[in-house]
Amino acid sequence: MTKAAEEEQSPPPTPGTSAPAVAAEVIPPPPAEPRKRLPRVESLTGLRWWAAFFVFTHHMTNLAPLPIRDFLKYGTSGVTFFFVLSGFVLTWSAQPGTKISTFYRRRFARIWPAHAVALIAALFVFYRFDPPETMAWIKPVSITVIVLSVFLLHGWSNDPNVLYGGNPASWTLSVEAFFYAYFPFVQRATAKLKVAGGLILCAAVILIGGAYRLALFHWKDVVPVLPQPVLHSVAFLFGVGLAISLRSGWKPRVPVWFAFLVTGGGLFLLWYSKSHPAEVPFAITMGLCQKEVLTLLYGFLIFAVAARDTRGGRSVLRSKPMVALGQWSYAFYLVHATILYAIKEYHGVAGPVGWSNLTWYAGVCALSILASWLLYKFVEHPLERKLRGPR
Repeated sequence: MTKAAEEEQSPPPTPGTSAPAVAAEVIPPPPAEPRKRLPRVESLTGLRWWAAFFVFTHHMTNLAPLPIRDFLKYGTSGVTFFFVLSGFVLTWSAQPGTKISTFYRRRFARIWPAHAVALIAALFVFYRFDPPETMAWIKPVSITVIVLSVFLLHGWSNDPNVLYGGNPASWTLSVEAFFYAYFPFVQRATAKLKVAGGLILCAAVILIGGAYRLALFHWKDVVPVLPQPVLHSVAFLFGVGLAISLRSGWKPRVPVWFAFLVTGGGLFLLWYSKSHPAEVPFAITMGLCQKEVLTLLYGFLIFAVAARDTRGGRSVLRSKPMVALGQWSYAFYLVHATILYAIKEYHGVAGPVGWSNLTWYAGVCALSILASWLLYKFVEHPLERKLRGPR
């Protein structure tokens, strides 16, 4: 505070007032500085693209199968990556004092406009009043299912016709909406946790999730099947715990190349143990707890990449092309299956299994990137800025 400001805050003494009385007057302290923002972890934006691309490779096996199509089925695990990343990023970027209503408005602005536009396009591909019997992905029109998907409530049903209703990719948004609903309360409950607390949270959710899946396998007639938003909360809360530990100063120097190696090796082990269960110890347990194993793998990768960003240094994931692709990855995720199945309806399966089908991957990927850029540029980004309101 400047001298002039101090004089404004403390009026001159009135005549007859003694010096000790003037000294005893309370001068308001200077306002507290706002909490310093944590550094951006921009490499995670680039990493998002690869997770979306992994999901894309899985869906492409339905149009242009490759010799490694069985392994590419694990592309579905890209959604687990997104759930861990969501918990991590929300916790890392959270600012104390943000109103719950403000948080909800910003999350709505972030996901719903692009979802609504992508849903309209998807309805023309995945629904018919009289669907052809030879195209199993085309469903009869159901107003109830479509309305549930508009409001992101379809993820609470385990019926595939409802869960994958509307735009089939949007079931994950229904799961995310549940995360957003309770995150402000989790943030407040964990605000004082440090490194140990964050790691305990990570361990607890993994153990609880794994125990539930084993119990469901052994006592399936007794243990209820939980809806997807609840099941995937393991990954989300694991991401929350990782962010708490990192922001509290736990930054082990894990080389990013090593984290990629571990993640890739873990995915290979999951695939191999499923194909050769007799050759891999605990293969059945790993298969039953696959979501928890994937949460650990992707959490390790996210943590290693984020920790490197906080220390500085160069990263290909922070390059302009990778960041741009990462920014479009949400739109890419929403539109690629719609484009892919529209092509499949009019062309059919590309041909026999073979590496020549890579040309289809390149073409469909390029078309999906173009569509995702258009959706991002003209819908997602401008409407998010408009709906978020003042920062």
